[in-house]
Amino acid sequence: MAGKQYTLNEVYELVHNFLKKYPSTIAWRIRQHCKVLTKHLNKDEKIIYVFPAQRNTNPFNVFATCIIAFTNKRIIIAQKRVLWGYTFVSVTPDMFNDFEVYKGMIFGRLDIDTIKEVIRLSDISPKALVEIETNLSEYLLKVKPKFIKNKEKEAKE
Repeated sequence: MAGKQYTLNEVYELVHNFLKKYPSTIAWRIRQHCKVLTKHLNKDEKIIYVFPAQRNTNPFNVFATCIIAFTNKRIIIAQKRVLWGYTFVSVTPDMFNDFEVYKGMIFGRLDIDTIKEVIRLSDISPKALVEIETNLSEYLLKVKPKFIKNKEKEAKE
C-alpha cells in the first residue's frame, strides 16, 4: 500500500503552524527535528497531528525540544541532538496505556504512559493543551480499536 511520502517542508509547515497558533510553546531547531521525523515516516503513514515540546523531566531544561506526531500507525517522537545523532521513539497503540495533561500558570505538560515508561512532554503553551488532548483522545479512539482487532485476527490465524 504505497502512500504519499511527506517532505521536510510539509512537516515543518505543520509544526510552524502550531507555533504560530501557540507561540509561548518553547521549541528550538524545529527543521532539524523534522528531518528526523521525515526520515522515519513510512510511505503508508499519514500524519494526523503534530506539535513540538520539550522531552524532559526538568521544567528548567529548555534544550530538549522534540517533535511529536500522531500518525495512522503510531505516535512518533523525533529529536535531533545538538552535536551529532538523534533520538527516535515509536509508540505503537498496543504499548500505549493512557495520558495525563497538566496545566500550570506559565506552561503545560503532557505525560504519555506507555508499558515501558512515562514520556514527559513539557513547556507547552497552556492554550494548546485542550487541542492536543482532543487530538490525542480522538487518535486513540480511532487507532487503538483497529490495532486490537488486527492483533486478535492475527492471533486466530
